[in-house]
Amino acid sequence: MKAERTNISERYPLLDQFESYLVQKYPYMRTLIARNYETFGDKWRGDLENLLERMFGNRDDALRLAVDGYVTFALDALRLQKRFEKERRYFNKSYEEAAAAVYHNETYMTSLYLPGILLSHFLWPHHYRQKEFCEISFIRDIQRSKDRTFFDVGIGTGFYSRLVLEKVPDAVGQGFDISKHSKQYTEMQVRSFGFQSRYRVTLRDVVKDTPKEQTPFLMSVEVLEHLEDPLSFLRALRRMLKPGGKAFITAAITAPNEDHIYLYNNSEEVLEQLRKADFKLEQCLVAAGYPPKNDEPVPLIGAYIVT
Repeated sequence: MKAERTNISERYPLLDQFESYLVQKYPYMRTLIARNYETFGDKWRGDLENLLERMFGNRDDALRLAVDGYVTFALDALRLQKRFEKERRYFNKSYEEAAAAVYHNETYMTSLYLPGILLSHFLWPHHYRQKEFCEISFIRDIQRSKDRTFFDVGIGTGFYSRLVLEKVPDAVGQGFDISKHSKQYTEMQVRSFGFQSRYRVTLRDVVKDTPKEQTPFLMSVEVLEHLEDPLSFLRALRRMLKPGGKAFITAAITAPNEDHIYLYNNSEEVLEQLRKADFKLEQCLVAAGYPPKNDEPVPLIGAYIVT
């Protein structure tokens, strides 16, 4: 057993540091890494090690600070979920208030929000399933296409843009966001993987200023719930997609967060807005963060591949 543990530490040194620090400082999360590995296996472990090495391996204390940010982010989400179970509503908050408190708040974004979201792609099972769904059902279509350009609208950490650039070596992308902190974090991630020559980020509100250029492939990951009027945003995305193009659009459902404004109660409500924006569903995934108990709402993600 000791030899096996040594071998794992040597093969996955950053993940080993991650787990050791987590167990030491946050013992109530001591099973987090093991649970996910048991569910998803070696590919999960290898992909996470690669991310940790590229993003945090060469900066003093960067990994520990990212773990701290993730834990705070996850505990905030859990606290809000417990409140949502009782009240079945999100906090009353305008888009401008959310933007000021979150997207334009440098300390909140860089120390908590962005590392929290980045690591959630591997540590929250429904987020990892969404990543796999994107790879199999959307990115493979980019690989097969003659035109491998794409847009990512509402880039967040840049995770999905980087994923496309990694899986499609000649893909060229452009990201759009309103937050300079998301822009900087995304550029850091893309640069850490060596893809900066094939990608650029523009600070732009695509609803108010929709680009005239269209793309054959478009992504927008968990943006809809952040908006007061997601339908207007979806119509802007529709204008940005070339005729015959394909989009990967996702939404958080019954999943409160500090900046979640629009409550989707089920996947059908997202689908209805997609149809109103003139998208046609090709396939979708709905995944839960954890098994529900009785009739309590659990955080869900809905991922939709549309044309």
